[in-house]
Amino acid sequence: MTVETGRRGVLQIIGLGLGLATSATVGSALTSATARAAGTDKAPLIEAGAGDLRALMERLAKAPRRRDFKTVPMILTKPEEWDHEALTEVMAYRPKPKQVWDNTDIASPWLNLMRNALNAQIWSFRHPDFLAVSATHGTAHLALYDQETWEKYKLADLAGPKFKSNTLIVEGKAASADPKNFEDPAGVFSPEDNAIPVLMRRGAVFTSCHNAIWEEAGGLIAKGVNPDKLSHEALAAELTNHLIPGVILTPGAVGTLPELQQAGFHYAK
Repeated sequence: MTVETGRRGVLQIIGLGLGLATSATVGSALTSATARAAGTDKAPLIEAGAGDLRALMERLAKAPRRRDFKTVPMILTKPEEWDHEALTEVMAYRPKPKQVWDNTDIASPWLNLMRNALNAQIWSFRHPDFLAVSATHGTAHLALYDQETWEKYKLADLAGPKFKSNTLIVEGKAASADPKNFEDPAGVFSPEDNAIPVLMRRGAVFTSCHNAIWEEAGGLIAKGVNPDKLSHEALAAELTNHLIPGVILTPGAVGTLPELQQAGFHYAK
């Protein structure tokens, strides 16, 4: 996904957002490129003092995401085969602390833990520019596909009994709560709103694992869930093309984790 936003337009958006930010979060003033970085038209939920995080979201919004693959190899060897521009932006992010989560189980409290980390870092320790990154693989990776792909490839069968559909990409009622009240126990920052799009609106980054995609494609072929009779390479490409907006494709989660750790990200699981 490429978002075309001129430098003057970006500065105007940022300036307007800062001018209106009289509470803990920025409201509707930043609904353009920053919101689209999270794959949503809703306003971002960035704390007023998080200038660096807001700027990162702007850069990620403009970083290309290729989603028109016809085939992909088992091992990616060229930067253009993954979202290297966006990943490079994440690795180059300077503010500290920053954290990378090794997320593998879709049924675990992984989104809740990321939300708790954001809340404590932002409001308890006063680090508004705190960046949380999900290195997503295992069954958790299934949550990064759109509903169309869940239905076509019966991904609920792989996700387990808790998931009839991909509920983790659906914003709940709490997402519409007033973000000024960050202490609201049923609000947008509460356990009632553990959804990937909401965390993206807060600046959290979700990375996709190519190795997981390859293995998922192989598993679907082995189970006979391949309605178009695609080759392994073509089915992996189709899955890649149906990652939800805002996700950053990497060559592999476990291989990317050391790169993020070398860039100063604290490991969490």
